[in-house]
Amino acid sequence: MTRLPVEETFYVRSWKSTLTTLTGDPAGTAIIGMYTNDPPSRSLLHRLTLDECWHFYGGDPIRLMLLRPDGSHDDVILGPNILGGHHVQFVVPAGTWQAGELVAGGTWGLFGCTLAPGFSPTCFEGGLVTELSREYPSCADDIARLGVDADHPTTLPDDFDA
Repeated sequence: MTRLPVEETFYVRSWKSTLTTLTGDPAGTAIIGMYTNDPPSRSLLHRLTLDECWHFYGGDPIRLMLLRPDGSHDDVILGPNILGGHHVQFVVPAGTWQAGELVAGGTWGLFGCTLAPGFSPTCFEGGLVTELSREYPSCADDIARLGVDADHPTTLPDDFDA
């Protein structure tokens, strides 16, 4: 596994459709990702222009922090305890700011993300701490920890192939 640029997640692409859209992007893609506490791995705030389906595979629960376009926010816990409110699958709607990390006390969590149409660098935008803190002041502490600093890139390289 390697780290995703901007986001910092450990990942490996597990599938990329050979079919393409009219714009030449893949018809679908999938990655396997991992968050660890040592070395630290998480997904910094970002949004996609596509819906993203998350899947929990194993390990400790994972927290998805969601900042919705309407100004609301919430957390979704991906994990094995379905009766306790965990999700084994969850779709993050396009345009929703999202960040992912282990639930406090966890050591590792394995997950997957699928997109159809597939992921391309142009569908990704990193979330700046300064801007998101103004839009979602009640989440300022999480945004300060999980947002992208002004000196950090917010876009992926054009040749990035996740």
